[in-house]
Amino acid sequence: MPLFEVVHRTRYRYARPVTFGEHRALLRPRDSHDLRLHDISISIQPKARLRWMHDVFSNSIALIEFLEPAAELTVESRLVMERFDDGSDAEEMPRGEKIAAYPFTYPEAIRRDLGGTERRHYDDPKGDVAAWARQFEAGAYDSAALLMSMMLAINKTFNYRARYEHGTQSPTETLALHSGTCRDFALFMMEAARSLGFAARFVTGYLYDPAADGEVSGFRGAGATHAWLQIFLPLSGWIEYDPTNGLVGGRNLIRVGVARDPSQAIPLAGTYGGTAADSLGMEVEVKVHALEPGDR
Repeated sequence: MPLFEVVHRTRYRYARPVTFGEHRALLRPRDSHDLRLHDISISIQPKARLRWMHDVFSNSIALIEFLEPAAELTVESRLVMERFDDGSDAEEMPRGEKIAAYPFTYPEAIRRDLGGTERRHYDDPKGDVAAWARQFEAGAYDSAALLMSMMLAINKTFNYRARYEHGTQSPTETLALHSGTCRDFALFMMEAARSLGFAARFVTGYLYDPAADGEVSGFRGAGATHAWLQIFLPLSGWIEYDPTNGLVGGRNLIRVGVARDPSQAIPLAGTYGGTAADSLGMEVEVKVHALEPGDR
C-alpha cells in the first residue's frame, strides 16, 4: 500500500518581536481503516509547550503555548503514513446507493446523528446556489450519479485560483465568480448538496501529486494544504469528493481533519500581541512524496 511522507511548514514573520497567544494546530491524522500513521514529529519556534486534545469532531488538535516573544513563528510537521484503498470510488459503492430513489431522505435515527451537517449555514438570498444545484435533479434517481455530476460540473466549469491568505469565499461569491480555491469549491459543493438534502462536511488534509516524484499528473492544489468534502450515504458512509480534481475517494487524498464548516478546520490558527503593521506575511510549504517501505 502507498506510503507517504508529508512535510508541512508554516512561517509567520513580524517587523519586531511580538508575543503570541495560544495557537491551535490541526496536523495529526486520525488512524482509520484507510489511513495508518507510522510517525509524526513537530518542530516549533520560538520555544513552546505542546499539549493535545480531541475537538468536537474527534480531530486531534495540538494546543501550542509560546514561552517567549519572537519576530518569527515557525511550525513544521513531518508525517509518515500509509494510505489504503477503502473502495469508496463510484464503481465500488454498494448497488443500493445507485438505485436509491431521489429525492434522498435519511432514516430518522441517522438524521439525529448527522446533526448540523445537513443544514445550510450560508446565506443564499436569491436562491442562486440552490437553483444551481437543482439542475442535477432532472431525471435523477441515483444519488451517487447526481453527486458525481455536481462535482464534475464544478471541476470542468469553475476556474481554480490559488489563494494563500486565510478565509473562504461564500458559496454565492464562488458561484458568481465561477472561480476559487480548493476550499472555496469544497464549501460551495457542501452547500449545494445540503440544499438537496444531503449531509456534508468539510475535509482538510493533503494531496499527493505524482508529479512530485517525477510522474505525469494533472492535479491541482498540491504544494499547500488541500481541501475537499464528504457526503454521507447510508450504505457507504462518508464518501470523499474533491471537486478541484474531480476525484471520488482515492489514495491521493490524505485526510487530516473533518468539520461542519471550514472555519473549524484551519491547519494553524492563533493570535499575536501587536498591530496589523507588525505582520510581514505568512508562508506555507507542503511537500508530499511517496516512500519505499524501507525509507521510514
